Amino acid sequence: MTSIGTGYDLSASTYSPDGRIFQVEYAGKAVENSGTAIGLKVKDGVIFAVEKLVHSKLLVPHANRRIQTIDRHIGLATSGLLADGRHISNRARDEAANYRETYNSPPPLKAVADRLGLYVQAYTLYSSVRPFGISTILGAVDNSGPSLYVIEPSGVFFGYNGAAVGKGRQLAKTELEKLKLSELSIREAVYEAARIIYLVHDDAKEKDFELEISWIGSESNNLHAHVPDDLLKDAEAKAKAALETFE
Repeated sequence: MTSIGTGYDLSASTYSPDGRIFQVEYAGKAVENSGTAIGLKVKDGVIFAVEKLVHSKLLVPHANRRIQTIDRHIGLATSGLLADGRHISNRARDEAANYRETYNSPPPLKAVADRLGLYVQAYTLYSSVRPFGISTILGAVDNSGPSLYVIEPSGVFFGYNGAAVGKGRQLAKTELEKLKLSELSIREAVYEAARIIYLVHDDAKEKDFELEISWIGSESNNLHAHVPDDLLKDAEAKAKAALETFE
């Protein structure tokens, strides 16, 4: 029995007879139409990589980044609607700052992900708001070591060793599963992340894109930072060479 087109998809607060909330499912479709974002948890840190599709040649390079710093040791990457991603990153900063102020210590990623998941889930409860059209990857190196979480538009979140969201997530997940993530160093993971993003972009190669990569770990003194330009260019060159070999 299908419920699409019978009025059950007009509000986020209405269930269909088979127990689905279509507005949340539609938010997931918005993520699937966006560039791919991946996260890797390796032995000495966390890597984020994003395929930022360039919609106009007039855009300034590196503007409207899809990787954000939440706290000094926490990074965030989103796939989906760009404005929703900015809103969620600002909310995540507020939650991290609130934890730091309340407990006078750096916020653990689990606490930030938990609070952010509750916030996202609240937007699936009321007919006056719409769910966020993004999936969010959160990563950090804290007292428990490297950690990585993904928050879905429904508000559910899970911990991952490697995660992918966006248009090319299935191929990216397949490639991530081939890696021995627990044995990779953070610098090696930069090359793997670049290779995977170039590989998944190959399906939409008529569109230009910008590769964004950031890391948290031993190479950055456990602080979230974008990778140095020379390393990024080297990783891109090797990713292009690997793609030609793959073809």
